[in-house]
Amino acid sequence: MANRTSPTVRRRRLAAELRELRKASGHSREAVASHIGVAPSTITRIENADSTAPPPTVAAMLDFYGVTGEEKEIWVTVAKQARRRGWWSQYGDTIPDWFKFYVGLEEEASEIRSYQPEVVFGLLQTKGYMRAIMQSEVEPLSEGELERRVEVRLKRQERLAGQDAPKMWIVLNESAIRREIGGRPVMSEQLLHLAELSQPGRLMLQVLPFTAGAHPALDGAFTVLGFPEPRDRDVVYVQSRRGGLYLEDPSDLTEYTEIFNHLMAKALSPEESREMILRITAEMT
Repeated sequence: MANRTSPTVRRRRLAAELRELRKASGHSREAVASHIGVAPSTITRIENADSTAPPPTVAAMLDFYGVTGEEKEIWVTVAKQARRRGWWSQYGDTIPDWFKFYVGLEEEASEIRSYQPEVVFGLLQTKGYMRAIMQSEVEPLSEGELERRVEVRLKRQERLAGQDAPKMWIVLNESAIRREIGGRPVMSEQLLHLAELSQPGRLMLQVLPFTAGAHPALDGAFTVLGFPEPRDRDVVYVQSRRGGLYLEDPSDLTEYTEIFNHLMAKALSPEESREMILRITAEMT
């Protein structure tokens, strides 16, 4: 299997390690900053993965924490990997900064669990469907802006066709497959695409029917990303119109995992879900 790497994941891994090393050494952020000659806010940004530390800065921090030899070399190498530019960096005019972080995480995720109440999950959208969604904005996009956004989403989908495709568990609310986004021809194409993707061995796709009643995710969509390296903790992503919320605390991960498991238990089986999708498709033609 191909080994896909993401500078975003490396930055996050490095941030966690530097944070733990500092705590273990007993030093404050202010002490570290004073020792290596930077502002305390710089240490905070590095430890929160908000900025990418230059390798010399990382080396100085490791020296201060007493990390030497091979271990030091490993983390300086990670720092260099974190400085590389992912493919999404060329879309700076299209992807907001808060979403670039998600794209970078998604690029290396080995497992994706997502609940979507209103629309089809982005990685499963057809071109016509995603264009229709993007054209529904209050402020119309220019054709150039629209094409750039479509290009980004299609680029993200390329992983699904590769040997390193992530394992995916997707739960869609029934409203997501009944809402006729883009009109019936576009929606029919989207539903047929879902039916094709949901064949055994590709991904786990379930529909949460209206008859399921109340459930613990009535407050909206969320996605849980898992990674191949055990040291890279899972992350929960919750998106709003103005930004993305990234939850990494173990208690949050446990809660959202339990919520997702509950949704899967209440949803139709993959076979029943596929039958519903095909039935709704037939109703539209």
